Amino acid sequence: MSHSADYPKAFQDTFDSPEGLADRIAEILECPITIEDANHRIISYSKHDKNVDEARIATIIQRSVPENVITCLWESGVMAWLFESSEPVFVPAIEKVGLGNRIAIAVHKHQEVLGFIWAQTYDTTITNERLSLMKDAAKLVKNQLHQHHLKKKESEASYQEFFWQLLAGHIQLPAEIRRQARRFGLELGDPLSIAMIAFDGNVTQTIEKHAYYLTETFQQPYAVCRIFDQNQLIILVNLESVPNPRKKMKAFVQDFITKLAERIGIDYAKGAFGLVYSSPVNMKDSYREAVNVLELKDQFPSALQHVHGYHELGIYQFLHELKAIRKRDNYRNDALERLKAYDKKNRSDLVASLHAYLACDSNVYNAAKRMHVHANTLNYRLKRITDIGEINLKDPNQKITIYLDILIECMEHGDL
Repeated sequence: MSHSADYPKAFQDTFDSPEGLADRIAEILECPITIEDANHRIISYSKHDKNVDEARIATIIQRSVPENVITCLWESGVMAWLFESSEPVFVPAIEKVGLGNRIAIAVHKHQEVLGFIWAQTYDTTITNERLSLMKDAAKLVKNQLHQHHLKKKESEASYQEFFWQLLAGHIQLPAEIRRQARRFGLELGDPLSIAMIAFDGNVTQTIEKHAYYLTETFQQPYAVCRIFDQNQLIILVNLESVPNPRKKMKAFVQDFITKLAERIGIDYAKGAFGLVYSSPVNMKDSYREAVNVLELKDQFPSALQHVHGYHELGIYQFLHELKAIRKRDNYRNDALERLKAYDKKNRSDLVASLHAYLACDSNVYNAAKRMHVHANTLNYRLKRITDIGEINLKDPNQKITIYLDILIECMEHGDL
């Protein structure tokens, strides 16, 4: 290696391509180099000999860092360091994902991460001189990554209006939708779905930064585009070639929330997704369904705690429509009204007990546990319910009807 005094001069050379820049850094540091944008997509990489690890090979083939490698780097604390610091860091090998020893540095501009430089160091001794060279390389790469960052932001701004038109159903022809998508470089596959992440309170720059980062680093399913609407993140998801799309969408939403919680301490986000459709024309429907799921999760936080997909709602899918019908017809369930009147007069819990019993599929033991009472106590209440409400709890039609009306009451007044 040449004397360190020569490096500043070497880094001042002009380069006719991003690859030429990566090759020059690799030559100076004497190890293979990868330059990535802020979402781990390759900008350029240097030539290398045969002694490279599996993670580097997979990254070059996919043109982005594999998702399992990114996850391990977060778990090890490396990514958290890089997002907060402009100093280089030594990354020990992670054998389970084929990652060898690395030196890494994040390229920052005004507190924003523009990208990363990764140097595969084999078993080379990590000296202060080598770490200093990584910082010089980051300064050299900053302008290139900044230009890439500006182009990406311009692209995102340009597709926002198209995305809103898609969600509103203003574009009705599939061919026109796909034509406009190609214009903005969006890959619409088949099938597609809309996912939504709702945050409790204002969305900070930190939340927005990490939420966008996650949409870019998930590789299957693939997030085509995303946009924030007040405190909600809306994501168009491409599920092409994904086995069991509904199961994968649920995992996508759950993983998204889990990773936000792990990385920035956000534990108050809710996730939802609409049905999976083969045509982009139906994204307005998937969006409306995802919104419906979020609204119902707010109204029934306990019952729908683990529900994310519209298809998982069951009878909850129809509550808004049924509520509108009941209101239009000025309908009241006489049995339920009698039970409510009895509860009010006697300060009892017959309606709540009936709700728990029906929600637990008529299982007395589970319902009693939910109500924190003895099973004999609940059996006594059920007898009072049948007498006062004049309800036959062995008749499924009566049970379903009063259960739906109890849920509508919960929508209007909260848990009973």
